[in-house]
Parts: sequence; C-alpha cells; structure tokens
Amino acid sequence: MKIFAAAAITLCLALPAFAEDARKPGDYPLTAESQVKAVAHGQVIGPVEFHSKIFPGTVRRYWVYVPAGYQASNPPNLLVFQDGQRALNPGGPLRVNTVLDNLIAEGDIPQAIGVFITPGNLSAHYPDNLGMGNPDHRAEEYDAVSDDYGRMLIDELLPEVAKTYTFSNDPKKRVIGGTSSGAIAAFTVAWNHPDAFGNVISMIGSYTSIGMHPATATTPFIPGGDTYPGLIRKSKIRPLRIFLQDGSNDLDNEHGNWFLSSQQMVRSFEWANANADQWKLGPARYDLKYVWGDGSHSDQHGGSMLPDILRWIWRDDAR
Repeated sequence: MKIFAAAAITLCLALPAFAEDARKPGDYPLTAESQVKAVAHGQVIGPVEFHSKIFPGTVRRYWVYVPAGYQASNPPNLLVFQDGQRALNPGGPLRVNTVLDNLIAEGDIPQAIGVFITPGNLSAHYPDNLGMGNPDHRAEEYDAVSDDYGRMLIDELLPEVAKTYTFSNDPKKRVIGGTSSGAIAAFTVAWNHPDAFGNVISMIGSYTSIGMHPATATTPFIPGGDTYPGLIRKSKIRPLRIFLQDGSNDLDNEHGNWFLSSQQMVRSFEWANANADQWKLGPARYDLKYVWGDGSHSDQHGGSMLPDILRWIWRDDAR
C-alpha cells in the first residue's frame, strides 16, 4: 500500500504508552523482534580488517551478515550500518542482525545482506582493546561533509564484499544507516550517491559543527553537518526515503544542539518538498518520516524502533 502518493508526507509517531509514574525519560524497552527467537539465523562473518587507499594509514573492521537461505543467484537487499562494533553488540540496544533474523523470518522485510563497518583507526592493525569504543579517525571520516567516506565505501569496501556475496544494485533496495556521527556519515553517502543508496536511517544524528580534526586547536576546521539544512533548501531534491529519530534531551554543547539540528533537517526537507516546483528543485520529493522522543544521546530509542523502521523503509520494494 502506498502511503505517499503525489508528495511525501511527514509523519510523527506517538510515543509508546507507559504508566506516568513508572516511566523515566529515555526509557524505551526493546521489542520482541530485538530478542533472539527460534527462527532461522543468518551468519555473521568477521571481523575482517580492511585498509583503504582513500584513507591511507587507517585500518577498519567490517562484518557481513548473510541471511538464512541466501542464494547468490537471487541478490538480496543491502543494509550498511556504521559503527558496526556497536550495531552488532548482542547486549546493546541495536542488535541489528537479530532484528534482521526475526523480520526476514516473519516475512516483514525481504532478505538482506548486512555490512557493518567500524570507522578507521590510525594504525597498522585494528586495536583489539577498543571493544565498543571509537577508533581515532572517526571524526574525520564520519563528521566531515565530504565525499571521501562515500567513495571509500562504494569504490573500495563494497566491491570487496561483492567478491564473495551478491546483493542488489537497486538503490531502492539499499539502506545506509547509523547513529550519532554514524548517522550523518550515512546521510552524506546517500546525499552524494542517491544512485547507490535510496534509503537512510538516521538516529540521534550529529548534524552539528563537530566536523573538525580533534588533535589541536590549530588543526583546520572541516565543515560539519550544521551546513545541511541550508544545502537541502538550495539543492536539487534527491530521490531518498529518510527516517530520522532524536530525543529532546539529546546533547547541547559547544558544537550545537542535536535535537534542534534534527528538527532543522526535517523542516528543510519539508520546505524543499513544498517549494520544489517554485524553486525548480526537480520532480522528486523526499519520502520522510521522523519520530521525536525524550531520550538523551543514546541508541535506546532508535533501537526500540528499529524493527518498525526497517518495515517502513522496505515496505514496498517496487515503489
């Protein structure tokens, strides 16, 4: 069923119902689809170390989720998620591979290959002691409004994965997502390459001015995500389906206000849709959905909604 007909309609879901005396801000329990069930489980391959020519001197890890029943002759959809070490954490709030297992088994989404990537680290080998922590080249890759990360992903890493596993080349069947700086990294890739990714998942996105080298105060500033609301209003509309989530208690510091930035992104998408004809922004419209909560800079709210997010993103492969 097409929810969006002539133009994209922006929806804001109601928050889950909780007893007011029991619930605390940011309290978003995971649903059954984020718990391991007695269904056919996909296989998670990795971690695999990867060295990029576009980011010389860095190393990153990635994992590949191969769905149960995978057949190379029938290329599945593709989900790429940043900060892969946390996206796959079985005790974390995202548990993306478990969600994929359950939704695929239920027939709620099509089969999908998952690629989960860490940011780069400035070392010959990825440090074993980082655990769920951030590698030291994350800001330069994720927060900069440049095409370097997108080129690394599309021209280097995904072709490496494709040597072993097949997946769809149709941008409507390909999703890129992340949380925090991983969210803006995902959006930047799709913004620059809508021919490669037609769907974006953005949770607690860092559309703020943290895109700078963190080493010293004299290191050159890299334009950050706070430039996007203006760019969206002044640029041709990309054929993108976008889900944004944020919370009213997200970060507010010298780099910006995360919740306000997310709201500015939404208003810019809505303005572009409403004024596309007048300002000759192209025939496309942003297919947009957003959910605001009362959480902090945490993956909890986004993780609780991830099953529904994926259902919404892939609700109609042939749209």
